[in-house]
Amino acid sequence: MLAAVLLAVASRLPVPYVRLAPGPVFNTLASYGGHDVIQISGATTYPTTGALDMLTVSELGGPRSDLSLGVAVWAAFTGDQAVVPQELLYPPDATGDQVDQANAQAFRSSQQDAVTAAARQLGVPLTPSAVVSSVVDGGPAAGKLRPGDVVVSIDGSPVHTGEDVGRLIRAKPVGTDLSFAVRRDDADTNVTVTSGPSPRDPAVPYVGISVATVENPPFSVTITLDDVGGPSAGLMFALGIVDKLTVDQLTGGRVVAGTGTIDADGAVGAVGGIRQKAAAAAGAGAQLFLMPQSLCSELAGHVPDGLQVTPVATLDGAVKAIDQWRAGAAIPACS
Repeated sequence: MLAAVLLAVASRLPVPYVRLAPGPVFNTLASYGGHDVIQISGATTYPTTGALDMLTVSELGGPRSDLSLGVAVWAAFTGDQAVVPQELLYPPDATGDQVDQANAQAFRSSQQDAVTAAARQLGVPLTPSAVVSSVVDGGPAAGKLRPGDVVVSIDGSPVHTGEDVGRLIRAKPVGTDLSFAVRRDDADTNVTVTSGPSPRDPAVPYVGISVATVENPPFSVTITLDDVGGPSAGLMFALGIVDKLTVDQLTGGRVVAGTGTIDADGAVGAVGGIRQKAAAAAGAGAQLFLMPQSLCSELAGHVPDGLQVTPVATLDGAVKAIDQWRAGAAIPACS
């Protein structure tokens, strides 16, 4: 009896691991909560059919929740789940709030890159802008500038790139009140930030922001999807934008699922949980699964029955693979 009690207690003890399982699936061409996932203004859009599904991984454990020994053992012997050491996914001292903030920032960045990559794929001309990507806690700009702010000018001097921002900040001595004209949530506002000494060199002015140069098309894209974070939906967002801006329907009414980061040049990058995402794709009825080329070895031997998998390295390669698949032609496969 005592042994049974001890075993029951032990099974509830938290362990420093994270359980990965197939998560929710979202069609980037669909609407959720009364809003299209991808909303485009300033350009002609066309009807779409079928689905371009983005995939997620459900996590239990890590900084945001506890994983018990019993659940970890059960998950380790469940085919579409995995249990991995927490330190492989998160820094040792990361808090749940820090993880959520990092995932939200990665999600925003993936959206920006998806828009730029889609525009390049379609041959749309782009113009650069300087976008705040992060603000240092406790720095001069904390509470004044925000991630996502587009810096239009500093002290009246026009800004087009991240390099412009750094140059204009450094042009004035430490302690200068700098007037930032920014575009925030489609509204223009002015923010004054007093520069401080750089932690690396006290003689160099510093405001505590990171700024990325983002190339923008002559249309705007809003992506609305609650409770999803991280960069792994970039490829599917880019494909959804391409499909909405193209007369021909990309999927031909069929269900395509996929995962992969995207950069502004259209390069597709690796993501975590590829086996769980393949299982999620199959469970959602996908007929084709697009995945980063670099992950073929990780998925080998774990492809769900009935799911055709094609590896891609670029957005252009993904579009061509779908076109060929829709036409019944051979498409690349993992070797």
